[in-house]
Amino acid sequence: MTEYGRGSGSEPWHPEDPLYGDGGWGGQQTHPGQSPYGGQPQQQYPQQPQEQYGDWSQGQQPGYGEQYPQHPQHPQQPQHYDGQGGAHYDPQFDPRFAGQQQQHPQQPQQPQGGGWDATGTHGQAPYAADPGDPYGQQPVAYGAERPDLYGTEDAYPPPQPPGHRTAEPEPEWEQEAEEHPLAAGSGEDDDAEDEPAETGRAERRGKGRKPVKDKKKRTGCALMVVIVVFGGGLGGVGYLGYTFYQNRFAPPADYAGSGNGETVVVEIPKGAGGADIGRKLKEAGVVESVDAFVSAQIANPQGKSLQDGVYTLQKHMSAASAVELMLSPKSRANLIIPEGKRNAWVYAEIDKRLKLPDGTTANVAKKDWKDLGLPSWANDNKEIKDPLEGFLYPSSYPVAKGMKPKDVLKKMVDQANEQYKHYDLTGKARSLGLDSPLQVLTVASLVQVEGKYKHDFDKVARVVYNRLEPNNTETAGRLEFDSTINYLKAQSTLDVGSVADLRKIHDPYNTYDIKGLPPGPISNPGAEAIESALNPADGPWYYFVSISENETVFAVTNEEHNRNVERYEKARKQAGQ
Repeated sequence: MTEYGRGSGSEPWHPEDPLYGDGGWGGQQTHPGQSPYGGQPQQQYPQQPQEQYGDWSQGQQPGYGEQYPQHPQHPQQPQHYDGQGGAHYDPQFDPRFAGQQQQHPQQPQQPQGGGWDATGTHGQAPYAADPGDPYGQQPVAYGAERPDLYGTEDAYPPPQPPGHRTAEPEPEWEQEAEEHPLAAGSGEDDDAEDEPAETGRAERRGKGRKPVKDKKKRTGCALMVVIVVFGGGLGGVGYLGYTFYQNRFAPPADYAGSGNGETVVVEIPKGAGGADIGRKLKEAGVVESVDAFVSAQIANPQGKSLQDGVYTLQKHMSAASAVELMLSPKSRANLIIPEGKRNAWVYAEIDKRLKLPDGTTANVAKKDWKDLGLPSWANDNKEIKDPLEGFLYPSSYPVAKGMKPKDVLKKMVDQANEQYKHYDLTGKARSLGLDSPLQVLTVASLVQVEGKYKHDFDKVARVVYNRLEPNNTETAGRLEFDSTINYLKAQSTLDVGSVADLRKIHDPYNTYDIKGLPPGPISNPGAEAIESALNPADGPWYYFVSISENETVFAVTNEEHNRNVERYEKARKQAGQ
């Protein structure tokens, strides 16, 4: 009798282990070095100790009384042979299903003293139901017949030992994935890769798969999505590239020529930079783009000298022509208030700029001065001629046709308030012996007008404070300034008349008649005059006279002052004045 259990090679293998292969179909003997499937010569394995296997081989059995060598990975099972020396056929051990059967846990061995039963077979305990059994999960007695499921769609060719294995064709779903590499990982069933390592290959293959045609549909959808996204990406990249080129290399949008003849007035705020000016001009329709204006300003050597103010320009100007016109005095509509100018001069200039009848702005100031934002300490004397005097701060202001006088005046008052915040006028007034911040401005206005040159302002301020002393022996507390006579008479002249005649003028602004300061400022002082009024020089002077631009002489007594006046008259004659 041929010993099928051992095979014809030098090493037996377990029939269910895919790493060991089988010994042939239904008792067919295998020959040394030859695979029953016609594959490569069988690989020889090292000799293992003779132990009992826990299962029947695939239709093969040892001779009567012999035992299968037990593989170290399989528990021992009781063995039985029929009375005729052959094995009952059991599909469970058919090599065609070897890969489908999961190993059973070790069963206790039946006692040997049970004897042979009536059928000629030894009593065998039934196997317990295997939770992983794909064939119904019902316990089956040893040797009992099982249904043949070889014809089902879950059946696969039997595994072969390493030396006997032949190349297996790739499943259809794997081949399909290779044909469409972009569809890999597109949400297909990947359960086989996530199962535990001890799960059999045949069990993994037994899991249901979706038909290949469904996968082809999903693959087609995935490719469609990729194409759409890729196409959209190319469109976005193209648009971004075009935008980058336009912004980086193409010239900015710009009009041609010096304008279309339509006049427009543009106000540029203080502190505005090139881009800010460009935005103002673009909003007014003067230039086509901010970038074009900035480029033209940089290209013009005088471009950095552009200042705030009101400009009269035209619409649809090229950026270069707009910059050139703004640098020309022809475009400037700003009203510049010089230091020391009276309000009467400012009102007249506003009327001219706004093309209004003479006296229009003066009437607005007289009527609406309370609405222009004066500080609380302003107009603290009912004898003040003009509450706005001293509060139209010397600076440059936008004044152009279409603006309202009240708005222009308010800008000037706002500027004065902003500047006066930098000084502690209230605290300084007390330290200087003055009654209010308004008197500080009044002193500054006198210094601004009386002092011909700024380098003399500190000493002129000292003369003012010395004369204000009520007990001084030179003026007895009177200022006696010609500038106050000119103010009350609304004139500007050096020949105001004799002292005797001047004392006859009864006016609160006549410093030849009153003691102390006039009710309010007589001009709009600048920053230097205010600083000198707050910080006068030290000295005993009561008199001064400017002989020339480079020489102003100061005196303590009237006699000394009269000598200085004679020098002044001689200098005027020599100059032909």
